[in-house]
Amino acid sequence: MKYILDNVATPWLSSYGEVAPHLDYSEKSMAACVLETAKNDPDFPALSFMGRKIPYKELAVHINEVARAFYALGVRKGQRVMVCLPNVPQAVYCLYGLNRIGAIASMVHPLSAVGELAFYLDEASCDVAVTLDQFYAKFLDVKARRPIKKLIVTRVSGELPFPLNLGQKLMTERKFPKINTSDNVILWDEFLKGGSSLTEGYIDNDKDYREEAVVLFSGGTTGVTKGIMLSDLNFNALAQQTAEMSHEEVRHCKMLAAMPVFHGFGLGVCIHTVLFAGGTAILVPRFNVKSYANLIKKNRPNFIAGVPTLFEAITRNKYLDGADLSCLRGVFSGGDSLTIELKKKFDKFLADHNASIRVREGYGTTECVTACCLTPYNKEKEGSIGIPYPDTYFKICKVGTREVVPYGEEGEICLTGPSMMLGYINHEEENASTMQKHADGHVWLHTGDLGVMDEEGFVYFRQRIKRMIITSGYNVYPSQIENILEGHPAVQRSCVIGVPDPYKMQKVKAFVVLTDGYENTPETIESIMDHCRRHVAKYAMPYEIEVRESLPTTLVGKVAYTKLQ
Repeated sequence: MKYILDNVATPWLSSYGEVAPHLDYSEKSMAACVLETAKNDPDFPALSFMGRKIPYKELAVHINEVARAFYALGVRKGQRVMVCLPNVPQAVYCLYGLNRIGAIASMVHPLSAVGELAFYLDEASCDVAVTLDQFYAKFLDVKARRPIKKLIVTRVSGELPFPLNLGQKLMTERKFPKINTSDNVILWDEFLKGGSSLTEGYIDNDKDYREEAVVLFSGGTTGVTKGIMLSDLNFNALAQQTAEMSHEEVRHCKMLAAMPVFHGFGLGVCIHTVLFAGGTAILVPRFNVKSYANLIKKNRPNFIAGVPTLFEAITRNKYLDGADLSCLRGVFSGGDSLTIELKKKFDKFLADHNASIRVREGYGTTECVTACCLTPYNKEKEGSIGIPYPDTYFKICKVGTREVVPYGEEGEICLTGPSMMLGYINHEEENASTMQKHADGHVWLHTGDLGVMDEEGFVYFRQRIKRMIITSGYNVYPSQIENILEGHPAVQRSCVIGVPDPYKMQKVKAFVVLTDGYENTPETIESIMDHCRRHVAKYAMPYEIEVRESLPTTLVGKVAYTKLQ
């Protein structure tokens, strides 16, 4: 299937030497694409999990086994099932197993609070859920608030090789509450046995690749958490576009999948793109810097992807001292703004460790799975998030309108392409405001982000429209002030917010984490302030700089500026 839009400019411009290709997108389901890879390359490792290699032929067996089990449980086409798991193999089996029978995986963070889990169940109308044994007690509290017809409980030890499985049982799993199985609580092995007698009739051979396949949760353009409906086409298009943009051989690559499976970046890029293309996804169930560094040294991945806080953490520790990173063919940053200073710092880190590549910053929204814009392999511009993916089209519109602004002028980032969502679940008013038909006849996603596009088609992200600070009638963009703050040697990380003020409406306040070796003294603060005075307009100057040991982050590692507010 070709995705070519009439009356819309080509997504890449040829002024720096290349024109975007139009890709031919798969019309198969996500599961069918991965199973086709398994048929063509059965013995190559699809997953790597804590030392265990799972070849594609074994992955195919697990996908069909789980598909049969869900079907035997009564799950049918179009039904949503909550998958509340970290990056463990069972999460992958459930994703594709549900897809195989035409059902929908609603991916949820397992560290969510009880009230949040109940909300996610209601929002996606889920009556069946899958989780780990360590979250079983929390789900008992969820069930007290909101009935769950079937709760499937699995264990990490079931996917570990000997003797790691024994160690997991003795050292970790024995500490968790005993699971009381009943009609509505089923252990994983019993769940699988339930479908063992099925041989046919469970596969959805009529699945339309444009129908809902996955639900991911995000704040959307209003900040209110919503379920985002995404199709097989959305994920398959993302996989093909990402492989094209990587400008590297993705087949038989190794991707360190540390980004969580419930997040578009983790699920779409680190898992589905890799499995679609025939590579190996190295599953990282829980991130800490030391184990992450050890995985890099041991597995020598070709690709790593993460949010800026991950790259910052790598540069701040000694665990990769002396490591040879010449294995890397791509390092991708997304999910949050990568400051100019952090990019410089991490590019130097890569060069110092024998890597021949530089970090490539991208941009995306969960409303188009994840990435839809990426710095090209052969050209970068300071502060730019790159150029749109193939067959993905960007325009910058005057805020609150569909009117395109000239190159270089700031406005709302709007986009359209084959990875654009089907819509939000039960939020028709926001669907109408977010997905708007323009004069060219095409539906465009209004992202709620401020940005600029230059004449070469490079896009520059400013920030969320709602995060903009208005002080004394002037617009102040926190991300720009953060870039300046982090240009001072004493500042490791920063976050800028607006504080209510009766005279100015808002005042600018900065929070900083100091670089090792610097102390929180009046002299240090004054030095940072003096640096700001030289680079920041008077109206945008922070009235206060507060030093913190760390900055709060969201569950996926973004700086949680709302908590500071």
